Amino acid sequence: MSSKVLISRCLLGHRVRYDAGASGPYDQLAKWQDEGRVIALCPEVAGGLPIPRAAAEIPGGQGLDVLNGSAQVITTEGENVTEAFVSGANQALALVKQHNIRIAVLKANSPSCGNRLTYDGTFSGTKVEGQGVTAALLSAAGVQVFNELELTEAAQALAEISS
Repeated sequence: MSSKVLISRCLLGHRVRYDAGASGPYDQLAKWQDEGRVIALCPEVAGGLPIPRAAAEIPGGQGLDVLNGSAQVITTEGENVTEAFVSGANQALALVKQHNIRIAVLKANSPSCGNRLTYDGTFSGTKVEGQGVTAALLSAAGVQVFNELELTEAAQALAEISS
């Protein structure tokens, strides 16, 4: 049985982003889909948020801070959507456990999925080092988290665990 990969739905062309947009398509992800490896999830939609929805950021913190209760996820309209983000992250973790997933490719810079950078919470477009809520939870569980700019590295990591 081939190893499964958790992929952000927006990277597969699904119009689930906050702005009802999609990213991609990406040849590597299409190949994995053809191989039956892809488990797709948008943590924000899974957590109950609508499409489209107000953009959200984590003022004064990162994903781990949200998970430990010391930061919140707030929209441009001032709505606290922390509960939806945490719910989506927990659903991602449940899929990881169910399918024994060790690799995830998640949307760069997202307050849910960003694996290296997120926005700083000021809605100014400023990025800071850190992880979104889902990326942080999966990383803490031992999943290697990549973004769409790291597909070569993700493919290499998958090849290593599949061999």
